[in-house]
Amino acid sequence: MTAESVEHRVQWPVPPLDGYTVDDLFTLPDLPPHTELIDGSLVFVSPQRRFHFLAIDLLFNGLRSSLGPEFSVEREMTVVLDKRNGPEPDVSVVRADAVTGLDQTSFKAEDVLLAVEVVSPESESRDRTTKPHKYALAGIPHYWRVEPDGTTGRPLVHVYELDPMTQSYVHMGWHRDRVKVDKPSAIAIDLGPVETRP
Repeated sequence: MTAESVEHRVQWPVPPLDGYTVDDLFTLPDLPPHTELIDGSLVFVSPQRRFHFLAIDLLFNGLRSSLGPEFSVEREMTVVLDKRNGPEPDVSVVRADAVTGLDQTSFKAEDVLLAVEVVSPESESRDRTTKPHKYALAGIPHYWRVEPDGTTGRPLVHVYELDPMTQSYVHMGWHRDRVKVDKPSAIAIDLGPVETRP
């Protein structure tokens, strides 16, 4: 091994015996942006694809224009589900009274009304199974999963609602051209084509 390859070696943090906690997530130095905590393990996010960024932007702006002042729409903020789980939904709708200021870094699960995940190739399993399962167990009443429509390239939004009896989500339908729902409030978002210009 050359001296150069040794110098560029990354020092990965060694997890504690019982895994990391949410407190660790907020205090470990030099974590990459958008690091999540799932089951006590740190999850590093791959670079975003353009579809991912544009879909988040579309839904964030659409939700902000649809919802009243009793709600706050947040982008890529940690949601504390329990001691060992702090995922970061791409977009979330929270109660406005849960916003404490500009230094805030997270929200409690009970303050989140809607969690939105835009699926990427590296996050597909987490966004389809792991995260919705955990969001449902934490009592978040609504979940949207967003994927590119294979034929049009537009966002395809799957809408889920929590069944409190089973603590799992029920698929309420999917939306291709326009999201129009009445929960957690009246929401209408045009899902026109995601911009494709270079």
